[in-house]
Amino acid sequence: MPNVTGNFDPVATAEKGTYWQPFTASRVLQANPVPRTLVSAKGAYYQTLDGNKVFDTLSGLWCTPLGHGHPLIAEAVKAQVEKLDFAPCFQLTHEGALSLAQRIADMAPDGMNHVFFANSGSEAVDTALKVALGYHRLKGAGNRFRMIGRERGYHGVGFGGMSVGGILSNRKMFAAGMMPGVDHLRHTYEPKHMAFTRGQPTWGTHRAEDLVRLVTLHDASTIAAVIVEPIQGSTGVIVPPLGYLERLREICTQHGILLIFDEVITGFGRMGAPFAAQRFGVKPDIITFAKAVTNGVVPMGGVIVTDEIYKTFMTGPQSAIEFCHGYTYSGHPLAAAVGHVVLDVMESEGLFERARALEPVLEDAAHSLKGLKNIADIRNIGLTAAVELEPAEAGAGVRGTAVFEEGLRQGLLLRVTGDIISFGPPFISTEQELKDMMLTLRNVIEAVG
Repeated sequence: MPNVTGNFDPVATAEKGTYWQPFTASRVLQANPVPRTLVSAKGAYYQTLDGNKVFDTLSGLWCTPLGHGHPLIAEAVKAQVEKLDFAPCFQLTHEGALSLAQRIADMAPDGMNHVFFANSGSEAVDTALKVALGYHRLKGAGNRFRMIGRERGYHGVGFGGMSVGGILSNRKMFAAGMMPGVDHLRHTYEPKHMAFTRGQPTWGTHRAEDLVRLVTLHDASTIAAVIVEPIQGSTGVIVPPLGYLERLREICTQHGILLIFDEVITGFGRMGAPFAAQRFGVKPDIITFAKAVTNGVVPMGGVIVTDEIYKTFMTGPQSAIEFCHGYTYSGHPLAAAVGHVVLDVMESEGLFERARALEPVLEDAAHSLKGLKNIADIRNIGLTAAVELEPAEAGAGVRGTAVFEEGLRQGLLLRVTGDIISFGPPFISTEQELKDMMLTLRNVIEAVG
């Protein structure tokens, strides 16, 4: 196997586990690292160490809608490093962060004009939770400390995000560190009522009333915020029922509870609009974002808040720090420069509109697999979809793992969680690539059995 750099042997290093990898079955990778080692990427494709070209079915990890290796991004990175490679944003500022914040605010729902930068979705979520707590305290309602998440929700890996998140495997090892005062809404997925739905299910709006149950249980005066993903992504593309998000908004407004939309996956075009809030016509109080804002090239995340929230913090002595929170790399010049280029390309190439135009193509291609052996469900909305497999007799996740490995052999880089295959292809994908992606998946599933 050829070396990548000098005498370095990536296979031997992978086999030793020197790099302890995130969210990875490490011993499986170590047993056969070659097909799982990525060496280059261009457009909508990666190339692996064994020379295999694989289609990027999930835009990296939902974060590369422009594909890979965009020349304008490469130019912007070089130019920014030469001009201003780092700028501390504690008591100082710089043009890149200022202008990107304004640009994002202009894209956000009306009245959400203030952006706080972080470096990832996890940091954005923890920031949003802090904003919610601080807001209520400043309003004289420090008794509002409870956070309401949702079952099967994913909000990153910070202790705050894990606490409001609802995926068991992400929580059980760290249960001793969970935030107090957190409760969870029931999730909205019931396959007997909504399997093989195209777009939003008509069943399930009543699940929003679960928030009324929690308000009654805990008393609204103790609840600071409700946090939900408009589309539950990491758990396998669970689509909100018609009217569900609207009803959550009504209940939160009625009881003075802040509504947070975690748009780390859906932000910047995945739903064919700047944010899912606009696609669904529901305005939250806080939006978190990350991933696509820099096309995954430089880590960046952030929080968008309403004018009301921001003005509430702007009190006390003028020399005082109003929000004692931040990160060394908040508003990093390199991330800001890349963010501008990404938004430039999305605008000039009409990629929000393209994502919306590709939605029915992905929908038809995905649902063409209905009836194939061992497929339990297919669901989709925006430029996202999920194909859920029946668990194998050997146990949950066994069939999914086999599909992942066979996908690599047949030219697909699949995102498989348990037995659910999630899709979020790049916005630059062609109609034929989306059709071919699902045709190949059909062959993969048939080969695995």
